[in-house]
This record gives sequence, structure tokens and C-alpha cells, in this order.
Amino acid sequence: MKRLAVFASGNGSNALNFFSYFNNHKKIGFDRIYCNNPQAGIIQKALDVGIDCRLFNREEWLNGKISAELKERNTDFIVLAGFLWLVPVDLVNEFPNRIINIHPALLPLYGGKGMYGMNVHQQVVANGEIETGITIHLVNEEYDKGKLLFQKRFEIEPNDTAESVAQKIHHLEYKYFPSVVEKYILNS
Repeated sequence: MKRLAVFASGNGSNALNFFSYFNNHKKIGFDRIYCNNPQAGIIQKALDVGIDCRLFNREEWLNGKISAELKERNTDFIVLAGFLWLVPVDLVNEFPNRIINIHPALLPLYGGKGMYGMNVHQQVVANGEIETGITIHLVNEEYDKGKLLFQKRFEIEPNDTAESVAQKIHHLEYKYFPSVVEKYILNS
């Protein structure tokens, strides 16, 4: 059984989607949610459905404590589901090709520090892009620069706003993110 940890910084809808998808899975077990934001909506949501949620701070993230915990818990793969901090090099090295992230644009476009959530959608719409989508990729030492695993795109309609693009992106995330991660883990 492969063990999966999910990291989130906000509302946590993708993290909950992972829990639902992998609950009672025969080969992949959902271990725990890790959260770096004490105000994040995912904390209460995790409590409401009985998911173990570990809140941590920047010092624990940077000093290796979280990495050590992941090893102690026999974590095999990490998923970043709306997690906003850069992953430390030691953690990337500890889990080579086993940290997976989703980005709400078609990388390499609209990637990098500060490019997340509505920041991305506002830029996409403001720049008059004709399409956008999601990218699922492996994590390395730089924001949004890891090997691409999957992209799904859609056309932006003339009346689309950043908010309507965000809704379409969320739909794609819920539909594809868990199954792409499942396929990657099972083939690793």
C-alpha cells in the first residue's frame, strides 16, 4: 500500500477530493493533510470528516521536521493541492519524483512565485488568452518548473471573467487531478 500525504494552504476542496477518491483504495492509502495556514478552511473541513490534519509553521517546514515526520509515517508520495510555499531542496531530494503539484494554467505560461489562484486567472483574462487549463507536474527546487505529467485545456469564451475561468479550472482539477496522480503512483 502506497501512502499519500496531501499539503494544502487554503479552502482545501482539492484535498477533500483526494480523500474521497482514495478512501478505501486497494493500493493507495490517504495518510494525512498537512496545512501551513492556521486560518485555512481545510482545517475545519478535515475535522468535520475525520481526516487527520497537521498544522505546521515555516520553521518546521525549513528545519526538516516535516520531512522527518513524512519519513516516520512511511509516506511514499506527496501531493500539493493549493499549497503555496516553495518546497525545500532537502524535501525534494528526500522524495525525488514523488511530489506532485497542480497549477491553474498551462505551464510554462503563468507560473512562478506569486502565480496562484485568482492571480493567474486575472492575468490570463487581462492578457486576452484564447485558452487556458490545468497542469499537473512533478515538483523540483523551483516554482512550477518540474516535469509535466498532464495538461488539460479549454477555450476562453469572449464573455469569460477571471471568476468564470476559475470555476472552469476547478472543474478540471476535481475531474483529473486524483486520477492522474493515481495513474502516476501505480506506474512508479
